Amino acid sequence: MGCKIVFLIFFSLLFRMYSQESKSYEIRTIAFYNVENLFDTQNDSLTFDDDRTPTGKDQWTEERYWDKLNNITKVLSEIGREVTNNAPDIIGLCEIENRAVLVDVINHPNLQGLEYDIVHFDSPDERGIDVALLYRKAVFLPTSFSSHRLLLTKQDDFRDYTRDQLVVGGLLDGEELYFIVNHWPSRSGGEARSRPNRIAAAKLNKRIIDSITRQVPGAKIISMGDLNDDPIDHSLKKILKTKSKEEIMEPTDLYNPMENLHKKGIGSLAYRDRWNLFDQLYFTANLYLDPSSGYKFWKAGIFNPPYLIDKKGKYKGYPLRTYANGNYIGGYSDHFPVYIFLIKPLH
Repeated sequence: MGCKIVFLIFFSLLFRMYSQESKSYEIRTIAFYNVENLFDTQNDSLTFDDDRTPTGKDQWTEERYWDKLNNITKVLSEIGREVTNNAPDIIGLCEIENRAVLVDVINHPNLQGLEYDIVHFDSPDERGIDVALLYRKAVFLPTSFSSHRLLLTKQDDFRDYTRDQLVVGGLLDGEELYFIVNHWPSRSGGEARSRPNRIAAAKLNKRIIDSITRQVPGAKIISMGDLNDDPIDHSLKKILKTKSKEEIMEPTDLYNPMENLHKKGIGSLAYRDRWNLFDQLYFTANLYLDPSSGYKFWKAGIFNPPYLIDKKGKYKGYPLRTYANGNYIGGYSDHFPVYIFLIKPLH
């Protein structure tokens, strides 16, 4: 009798393991990429884009522009592909100049047949760089979008113009999700001196998230961007109160999977031989904890294949960028892209 019970328990466990292993999932990739000054070659009299023109300091020609497009779209087409066999479903971008550049991105042969569309607003940034969201029309249907201005002032009380925060709500395979795309103020002038600007950006981000959750209780919200801060910095830990896996979370908390990557010394950009993880995706913890049948967070990563890494010189091991020390080297970006996978069971 005892042997029979042991055999039944073993068989039951074996069957359960096999059932779990054989379960199929829908996997969606959400990515973010700072594409490092993706400008067209036209001089915009309203912004400081003079360097990125054929006669400017960077000698930004049509040939260089199209080489950059080829590089960036190659990267976008490959993020997450080793798992999903496809390009990302949602892509947040920053450091793009205008909608025309985005049109060139989604129409590039490297992204042919993927049918991306664009959500973009012009920001008041003095350099003319914006954030944007690309989405695959077969997968995501936007139902709302808005641009939220970050109002900053300089020490002389003049406006300090920076990037807006882009908010896009919609249906991912029929499930409602919200995406926020950020490019927070830089560390120009030093980390401590510029910190109040990023704290202001974090407060705006929190107001946006709180506003969505008030209007849509239980909303699933993913915020992404180049934050110019690490996951452990004040803006994230004290203002947004992001949490890592080890911490106890409520569904309304914000979970930041990039914090554990940062603790392991993994970064998305390097400066003076120190790695930072400024490029992040964080989200409402219901995407991590929710037992319902909708999309859940699976894992996060940094896309850094060998071809994206500088192999020689002063910046060996860093992201292979477009310009280094004022010289054109024809790379990709000074940042690596970051991504998360969302999964849900297929019935």
